[in-house]
Amino acid sequence: MKKILTVLTALSIATVGFTQVKDGRILFERTTQLRMQIANTDQNFQNMIPKERKDRFELLFTEGKSLWQVVVDNTQDNEMSFSSSEGANIQIRMPGSDDIVFHNIADMKKVDQRELGGKTYIISDSVNKLSWKVAGETKTILGYPCMKATAQRTQQNMRMNMDNGKMTRETVTDTLNIVAWFTNEIHGSFGPESYQGQLPGTILEIDVSDGRTKYVAIEISPKTDVAKIKEPGKGKKVTSAEFAKEREKLFADMQQNGGGNMRIIRN
Repeated sequence: MKKILTVLTALSIATVGFTQVKDGRILFERTTQLRMQIANTDQNFQNMIPKERKDRFELLFTEGKSLWQVVVDNTQDNEMSFSSSEGANIQIRMPGSDDIVFHNIADMKKVDQRELGGKTYIISDSVNKLSWKVAGETKTILGYPCMKATAQRTQQNMRMNMDNGKMTRETVTDTLNIVAWFTNEIHGSFGPESYQGQLPGTILEIDVSDGRTKYVAIEISPKTDVAKIKEPGKGKKVTSAEFAKEREKLFADMQQNGGGNMRIIRN
């Protein structure tokens, strides 16, 4: 009995000590499936287009606040370019490559710093909380016990097509099936990119539409530079609606000047 009490006491002390940790840094790896088909191009060119892309991001968090940003990798460019013998030039800029996202979880507020057409914008908005279902499944990620949760969300994407040197675009509505694994042993309601303020714990892995986009925590540190966790302020302040109009104008310009060029950017 004495040994059992000693073990229970030790566990209690460890738990109390852990809950006092309020700051940290989580390194995520994002894998994005690249599903691209370019009409009227040779097979060798099609084979040049990669099937997936990996990027790394860091989540810095302190009590009630977080900052999400890319981790600069000198071995990999944010933009990939390919050219075919027919003169088609494809430039792929990965979603979120230049974005900085600040969250104030207590106020359910977020501030995005985003690049579009060579310009920088600051967009303030409220956190859109999804309707989650917590399943009974569990697994361990980097030593942390995690629970499974699922949700759905819809989003509009701009689909760009290139055929015989002519660019066309169409707006499509996608329904995304989301699977998240979160732990309540890390203080706060944090997670990758905009998936914050969502669950009663911190998300360490998230899968969107069967691997279309997947974030996995690969490193967790209880230390971070708290001074960096602040609202971004570099750029023109616009509303979400105003930013959407700027994006629509850019797509229209791309279509008009497409010729043999095609550039894929964040929707």
